[in-house]
Amino acid sequence: MNILVINCGSSSLKYQLINMENEDVLAKGLVERIGIEGSQVKHTTTGKEEVVIEEVMKDHRKALELVLNALIDPNYGAISSMDEIGAVGHRVVHGGEKFASSVLINDEVMKALNDCIDLAPLHNPPNIMGIEACKELMPDTPMVGVFDTAFHQTIPMSNYIYPLPYELYEKYGIRRYGFHGTSHKYVALRTAAILNKNLEDLNIISCHLGNGASVCAIKEGKSIDTSMGFTPLEGLAMGTRTGNLDPAIIPFIMEKENLGIEEINELFNKKSGVLGISGISSDFRDLEEAAEEGNERAQLALDVFVNRVKQYIGAYVAIMGDVDALVFTAGIGENSISIREKICEGLECIGVMLDKERNQVRGKETIVSKNVISTAILVVPTNEELMIAKDTLELVQK
Repeated sequence: MNILVINCGSSSLKYQLINMENEDVLAKGLVERIGIEGSQVKHTTTGKEEVVIEEVMKDHRKALELVLNALIDPNYGAISSMDEIGAVGHRVVHGGEKFASSVLINDEVMKALNDCIDLAPLHNPPNIMGIEACKELMPDTPMVGVFDTAFHQTIPMSNYIYPLPYELYEKYGIRRYGFHGTSHKYVALRTAAILNKNLEDLNIISCHLGNGASVCAIKEGKSIDTSMGFTPLEGLAMGTRTGNLDPAIIPFIMEKENLGIEEINELFNKKSGVLGISGISSDFRDLEEAAEEGNERAQLALDVFVNRVKQYIGAYVAIMGDVDALVFTAGIGENSISIREKICEGLECIGVMLDKERNQVRGKETIVSKNVISTAILVVPTNEELMIAKDTLELVQK
């Protein structure tokens, strides 16, 4: 069966068409500037050159129409007709407490997704628009919602509740939800396969380190804690996000700088993190290059990031008691040799022993720990699209 994976942003749309018999990507693409002047589709069918389709797209329906036309185009398409798409898997950022797993989309699910808009006002609306457009264009094709938050619904209450008046949790659902769940789930499954062990027999710390970053404690195959919280702002210092800070800083800055709610949100989400500390860039490659040239603030930003990751690793070792695998994934985790090394430095006391020669890899699935009885250290390139496709196939086959 061919599964179409859709990931809708507010003005963008990423997609992959995957043949689930061999898990090969038949085609993939990116739609940019939906509803904005200069909109285009960048489409690539495996084995063929990239095609750029420039056309006005006033909404997600028009964008998906162009995507589907590209997939069946006789010159640069991957399939001959829409009938060859067996199901569509949609990435949905926030499922709240309503969804602990992926689900077949029906009217009840759509209502629940709309109810979660307050929890993810920037992400859920475009996700919903993508689903509605697909349902209109492909009314007879099964649709599945795969949630970033679902994997973390196994976190115990003592780990997800905030020390606020309990009534605020009851009224507004204010709690830790966690994100990157699809990535953490995929990485955990791959780790078990690489180590040739049952996932239920492993305790794993998964480090999804990219411009957005989170760490997850996975005990016997289930998420029991994660660094992101009510929103993706909590946790690690990220590319442009603050991560953890003293909440009293918020009203202090608002008063001193005369900022409103939207402005403080912009500051904490888009102007902070390693960008804010360094004053250079949110791209860790730029920071590593600047640090090597002697830029002290770039080095400081990297040190803050590394220290935060170490803090979470230590905390999750304490929570789980013992750890079988420490896994690095996403852009930084998969590709930054030096950051992996710095994170592992000093963790020998908890069995983390990096082999520096094995660690000389980028974007390759491999074990980088020493051949001793200790915590296995792995690099596992994430594949959220494949995980979405796997969940979609499983539900459709049921």
